Amino acid sequence: MNGIIKQIEKGKPIFEKISRNIYLGAIRDGFLSAMPVILFASLFILVAAVPEVFGFAWPEHVSNWLWKVYNYSMGVVGLIVSATTARCLSESVNRRMPEGKVINSTSVMLASIVGFLLLSVTPIDGGFSTDYLGSKGLLAAFVSAFITVNVYKFCVLKNITIKMPKEVPGTISQTFKDIFPFAFSVLAMVIIDLIVRNTLDVSFAEALTTLLSPLFTAADGYLGICIIWGMMALFWFVGVHGPSIVEPAIAAIIYANVEANLKLFNAGEQTSNVLTVGLGNFVGTMGGTGATLVVPFIFLLMAKSKQLKAVGKASFVPVSFAVNEPLLFSAPIILNPYFFIPFLLTPMVNVCLFKFFVDVIGMNSFMYVLPWATPAPIGLVLGTGMSLWAFILVALLIIVDFLIYLPFCRAYDNVLFAKEKAEVQTEAYTFVQPAVVGATALGGGGTHVQENTQISEAAPTLEQQTRVLVLCAGAGTSAMLANALTEGAEDYNVPITASAGAYGSHYDIMENFDMIILAPQVGSYYDDIKEDADRLNVKLIATKGVEYINLTRDAKKAIDFVLEHHQ
Repeated sequence: MNGIIKQIEKGKPIFEKISRNIYLGAIRDGFLSAMPVILFASLFILVAAVPEVFGFAWPEHVSNWLWKVYNYSMGVVGLIVSATTARCLSESVNRRMPEGKVINSTSVMLASIVGFLLLSVTPIDGGFSTDYLGSKGLLAAFVSAFITVNVYKFCVLKNITIKMPKEVPGTISQTFKDIFPFAFSVLAMVIIDLIVRNTLDVSFAEALTTLLSPLFTAADGYLGICIIWGMMALFWFVGVHGPSIVEPAIAAIIYANVEANLKLFNAGEQTSNVLTVGLGNFVGTMGGTGATLVVPFIFLLMAKSKQLKAVGKASFVPVSFAVNEPLLFSAPIILNPYFFIPFLLTPMVNVCLFKFFVDVIGMNSFMYVLPWATPAPIGLVLGTGMSLWAFILVALLIIVDFLIYLPFCRAYDNVLFAKEKAEVQTEAYTFVQPAVVGATALGGGGTHVQENTQISEAAPTLEQQTRVLVLCAGAGTSAMLANALTEGAEDYNVPITASAGAYGSHYDIMENFDMIILAPQVGSYYDDIKEDADRLNVKLIATKGVEYINLTRDAKKAIDFVLEHHQ
């Protein structure tokens, strides 16, 4: 098993390179920017539709108003994502442009929107079709964004622009600079639109969706969903944030299927599309990547070793809200041969069980998008319409996951317990392996591990307020360290303020901070953000798994860490 893991680990540099691809990153960050709209629309319509489960129906005028709000939010998400993706991609490209060459992100957003409308909207009598303005048009949104940014890049690099006298104000001068790239990018969409409509008699968005539908259909099968969530777990097992690689490739279909399912539900039909956002958030990654929801409870209630009991106590709350990094790095599960099989197998079994309930038993699939941090059992029940089968499936998933993980947890616990007994006899507690955090380091899961009453004398002092931004993949893990820093700053009267954020949403705010700390799952982005940090004179620090988890659990250590790296 160790040999297999070593071979897989050799691919880590390749996985990291893929995760840092600017186009995948633009899709991920574009969705992140649009997420308030998506969540608002879904939560809003959840209020409108869920009461029907109890035999209640809103009056027609109220129902029409509710659907109007949904249609003007989720119904234009393709339009919104075309802009946010273009903006995020342009910012990534700008970081690689020669000095003095900058793409205007606002102009790129506007050009991408116009291009998307050309690729997706079909004129009809007295108006136009809106079928592909929503999630069905996401693929066209990505195409529009990618083409637009590359046209702008070409024009800026080749200095294809209208130059104005230096006396002209900068805002006006920039407007003229953007005329050519704006015109050329829109012209590119016009050409694509003319070719597709004259050959296929449909919009580009419809043609692209039809062309890729066999691929999406295959991905919706048992093998497809197993590969998707198995690969997420595999990437994470070697320390690379798996969703950053896999989710951008399926982003369009998982959101389109949610909208399609909602339409089926409102038409009185079964919501049969399995490949959705909820399948990942609340089934495939139930309790985080690897479907680890049951693991902290196994550790807490059944482990004999002090170390795993401490890990269980410290991680069961965050894992319940899908933040499982404290578990992944503290047990550890990452690169631990004992957990290779269950970490990959459990999510694949989960998604197959869900598909069985939908395809064979007739349970509804997900028709709403809920926040990813919603506890998985609640998210599964609410997202599928609160049916009896959903409650049964939740119970079954917990039992099955427990049975899969239990023997591996016991085997690992036995090794640790034997080691602890031997170390007690020699009065020298050590670790089973360098990546494993001992019970002493975890300190029973409390925030303060050691009863220290003052900051390390070796650490420098701060004469003015230091603003710290902690970044992770989804703002969950980063909140843990930010909270520890805030608590430590209050306890030890240190002028530090801390905020948590998600990587990709930090570009506009990083200049407001003095230090940025990267959580382990976004550590591979260090080189990408370093140039911006240096330009803004912001201290940038990347952390490793065990180190980061220790900092989140010990407010004093967190403060010392900032003080030591501040100079």
